[in-house]
Amino acid sequence: MITRSLTNARMSQIVSFQNFVFLAGQVGEPGDEVAKQTRDTLAKIDALLGEANSSREHILRAEIWLDDMRDFAAVNEIWEEWMPSGHAPARASGEVRVGRPGLKVEILITAAQTQG
Repeated sequence: MITRSLTNARMSQIVSFQNFVFLAGQVGEPGDEVAKQTRDTLAKIDALLGEANSSREHILRAEIWLDDMRDFAAVNEIWEEWMPSGHAPARASGEVRVGRPGLKVEILITAAQTQG
């Protein structure tokens, strides 16, 4: 069964199927510096994963979209602080025009649900 949570006419923030959790692209506040946007985005991901019976230790895949690849090192530094050692997922990053002006980073997550 497919379960959708935090849904509006356009999208669901969380979609679960079997043991998989798919999060919509998460962003910070437009106009904030990239470090703050990244930290805020990761905090949103933590909250959504918790709601979906998952955690950062169960992330299978991450896509990180950057408005400017010059921010790649700064985002990586924050990501590496956030991601528990030994739990790095498959990951891809690229430069894209993020959805709204002033957004510098958007992160998409696929995770497994925790057991229990």
